[in-house]
Amino acid sequence: MGSGNGTVARLRRAILSVDDKSGLVELARALATEGVELWSTGGTRKALEAGGVATRGVEELTGVGAWFGGRVKTLHPAVFGGILAPRTAEGERELAERKLLPFDLVVVNFYPFEKHLADRPAATDREEYIDIGGVTLARAAAKNHAWVTVVSDPADYAALLDELRRTHGVSADTRRRLAVRAFARCTDYDAAIAQGLSDEGPPADGFPEEVVFRREPLKLRYGENPHQRAAPYGVVRPSGTGLRPAPFSLLKGDALSFTNLLDLDTALGIVAEFPTPNAAVVKHATPCGVASGATVAEALERAFATDPVARYGCAVALNRPFAAPDAAALKGVFVDLLAAPSFEDGALASLAHRAKIKVVRTDVPSLTAPRWEAKSALDRLLLQEVDRRELVPGDLRPMTSARATPEQLCALDFAWRVVRHAKSNAIVLAQGSRTVGIGSGQPTRVKAVEIACEVAGPRARGAVLASDAFFPFPDGVEVAARAGVAAIIEPGGSLRDPEVIAVAEKAGIALYFTGWRVFRH
Repeated sequence: MGSGNGTVARLRRAILSVDDKSGLVELARALATEGVELWSTGGTRKALEAGGVATRGVEELTGVGAWFGGRVKTLHPAVFGGILAPRTAEGERELAERKLLPFDLVVVNFYPFEKHLADRPAATDREEYIDIGGVTLARAAAKNHAWVTVVSDPADYAALLDELRRTHGVSADTRRRLAVRAFARCTDYDAAIAQGLSDEGPPADGFPEEVVFRREPLKLRYGENPHQRAAPYGVVRPSGTGLRPAPFSLLKGDALSFTNLLDLDTALGIVAEFPTPNAAVVKHATPCGVASGATVAEALERAFATDPVARYGCAVALNRPFAAPDAAALKGVFVDLLAAPSFEDGALASLAHRAKIKVVRTDVPSLTAPRWEAKSALDRLLLQEVDRRELVPGDLRPMTSARATPEQLCALDFAWRVVRHAKSNAIVLAQGSRTVGIGSGQPTRVKAVEIACEVAGPRARGAVLASDAFFPFPDGVEVAARAGVAAIIEPGGSLRDPEVIAVAEKAGIALYFTGWRVFRH
């Protein structure tokens, strides 16, 4: 056994008691190979035996089995004395005097109270999913981390085994780090229980009273600029905020930067809007090309065609798997980041010649699941619902005598879905299910129209236009009319709406008001 003076602690005896069996058998086999004596509790022991790993049952220490339907199994001095005993001369003497076995490793995780609450929010048996023994094991081992190693998350198994194979023990730094993780897990678990049992329930407006973030292991290359540092934090409490970190894997390329994540989030939000294959091309967290197509390759080609200049060094997201033949659509385009829900066989090999591209596998956000987004201002966290409002037929109020064709109505819907992801002031021109010009992030709306029409060029003729907010003056519609725009969708509500309508009427533009805006800052 090791000591509490910073030396490597040998692992001679371990107790395993877990609800999440992920990686359990592999861990136990590796521990046994290293000569660690294994003890376990009921369900854990059955899982290990089924995997061909022999262990000794904790009841051998306590002299009792599981009491009260399993509520009492490990709560016994024979277990906790072996975990909490200091490995000093006096501690060793007392262990021997009391005939207790010392434990050097505790592997434990808890009943899934949070998952049970999420799956069955109205359940009346939630108290049965409150773990007592497991939490107590974790706290005891974490308290005695000077000598004892505690592992409370299967994600830590691999690193532990790697260190054990290299050093035949566990360092003081590792024991301390794992103890901190165990205490943090206990804190989160207790907070989830307190919230789950609260008679008051969540606030009426749906916003949590408390949001707790914790730093994630993901390393960012830098912040918005290389001289700025950055780090990501994920919500650990409460679990129901909809701020759950999206899982993703970096399959190829350098570490992601702060701006990579912003671009990726915007691109994923766009492609989630569409049920057919869709590609979103994003620069500086705003779209510069969006298109749907019969195939991924077609969607990519059409999205890139929106703005051949702005697409340089872009981030691209897809809502369909990326296949090897789709790589042909990237020819001649400098793509900094490519994200898709999966990459089929040969897809990564087809991108091998692109040395600088970052390839990310990540899920497309669900449009039905509750989701929030956060920004910071004045050293405060600002939390709001993600804009999920859908256009319905009653929202479109025709304001001119001209009427959009069925095809133009579909294009208006497409443009409206895109414009709410562009930075305000935002204008999107679309032909069918593809953008042809985007102007965004401008202090004046007329300038955004000018940019969108300039990007579109001759493609503006017959296109439809979406504006994220009302036109405060008729000048923006005048620019669109000169470019040949056929239909416009905007919120309306300006004091000068009559002037705007008059310009659209004179130009023969089918103008529709929605009654609600889609700002994005």
